[in-house]
Amino acid sequence: DSELPTSSAMEDYETRAKNAEEQLAELKLQLQSLEGLVAAQASAPTAAEASPAETEAAVSTGPNAFKKSAKEKSKGQAFVLKTPKGMRDYGPEQMFIRNFTFETIVDVFRKHGAVTIETPVMELKATLTGKYGEDSKLIYEMADQGGECLALRYDLTVPFARYVAQNNVKFIKRYHIARVYRRDNPKMESGRYREFYQCDFDIAGEYSGKMFPDAECIKIVADVLDKLDLGRYVVKVNTRKLLDGVFAVCGVPEDKFRAISSAVDKLDKAPWSEVKTEMVEVKGLDPAIADKIGEYVQYRGGEGEPFTQTNAELVATLEANAELCANPLAKEGIADMKLLLEYCDIMNITDKVSFDLSLARGLDYYTGVIYEAVFMGQAVGSVAGGGRYDELVGMFHKKGKRTPCVGVSLGIERLFTLIEAKRKREQQPAQTRDTQVLIASGEGLIKERVQVATVLWDAGIRAETSYKNKSKLLTEFQTAEDNLIPCVIIVGSGEWAEGKVKVRAVADRAEEDVPVADLASYLGAKLAA
Repeated sequence: DSELPTSSAMEDYETRAKNAEEQLAELKLQLQSLEGLVAAQASAPTAAEASPAETEAAVSTGPNAFKKSAKEKSKGQAFVLKTPKGMRDYGPEQMFIRNFTFETIVDVFRKHGAVTIETPVMELKATLTGKYGEDSKLIYEMADQGGECLALRYDLTVPFARYVAQNNVKFIKRYHIARVYRRDNPKMESGRYREFYQCDFDIAGEYSGKMFPDAECIKIVADVLDKLDLGRYVVKVNTRKLLDGVFAVCGVPEDKFRAISSAVDKLDKAPWSEVKTEMVEVKGLDPAIADKIGEYVQYRGGEGEPFTQTNAELVATLEANAELCANPLAKEGIADMKLLLEYCDIMNITDKVSFDLSLARGLDYYTGVIYEAVFMGQAVGSVAGGGRYDELVGMFHKKGKRTPCVGVSLGIERLFTLIEAKRKREQQPAQTRDTQVLIASGEGLIKERVQVATVLWDAGIRAETSYKNKSKLLTEFQTAEDNLIPCVIIVGSGEWAEGKVKVRAVADRAEEDVPVADLASYLGAKLAA
């Protein structure tokens, strides 16, 4: 028989076990701190783009942050309170404008029969990588989380394709408005951020009406930009098929198509000479081939200034090019563009569209028609972009099933930059809320005011009243004018005894006594007029 351990031996065993557990817990904490430090270093800006303030702030993010913070305080150094680089706060006035913009966009999406979905802000790293070409370096990668390598979503299109494949969706017309993240070099003044909203509309599934869904996406962009009324714009259109056909005719090796396409995509930001230099010196393209590409990417059509030929005339010019039409891909691309422009004409948006062979769109997943909206004479870049991506869902489907998809994404930050500039230029009054009625009294009467407010709230009328027991009427009138509140209800003891209140129209200052019993119906009709 084995001998039972003594009580002292048992105590010694328990002590050693407890010490081992404490050491293990300490090691786990050190490992978590190390993982946090590695993640912070991986997502930190490079030395070239980091400001001195950011470099100094990075010191306080490691595992010894609390110790270093205490040392800094002892030296009298102030903590820098700021938002992360490329991100910003939005106050009430700005959020009022943003919400109006979101509502305008959603109204257009729903008018076209779209439903909405939601996907996680993080995806598996493998879901995102290899889908964005040279822009893949802008993906925000996260530290290993319990055995999963994650990344913040770069756009809403790839997560949507994953959703369609994972849920075996047959057909869906969906919109999605959410934040996306890009480790880009931000330019806040022109609407380029690291955290920003995208507003996406996509059509996924089988359909026989070729180019109709593509044209509808362009129509949606036009509807939104017309409603926002921010100036003259143009929606540039092209097709990857035609672009690849041009590359083939010019002699570009097929394995360089995407790299050269990425260079062409920079023509809206850089002159041809710089783009050609990149093609030749960075991409390794023969200068003679680059020159041939340069001849084609000068072609563009449109209505009015600054275009020298219409879209239809450009199509005819390309159809007459025997060398180009000898390439099957280019020929199919020209036919697609011709049909697309016919649908645009049916939808009354021909004057908003420009057939532009310099449009390339740098993302790898596009397979057909591509488009991009820009405001003429505005230095904010594109405000919308998209195209056809028929192969993306198949990358995620377990059987590689091909699902036709086309969509468009509106850049809310750049639109918001333009809206802010317009309001400032036109000196539009600031507005932070959409209250319809302000309830006031020069005599206090706070319980009576709350009673009136409750009647209006229950009737669906947006109303508010001061939390003060008593405030001056003139101050309340000024509050209504400053906040564009159309009506003021004045609660006076004399009128209240008769079951009435006085309704004042802020615009013309006309006043009228109204029974409290009829107040909701009276205001409903007045506000609707």
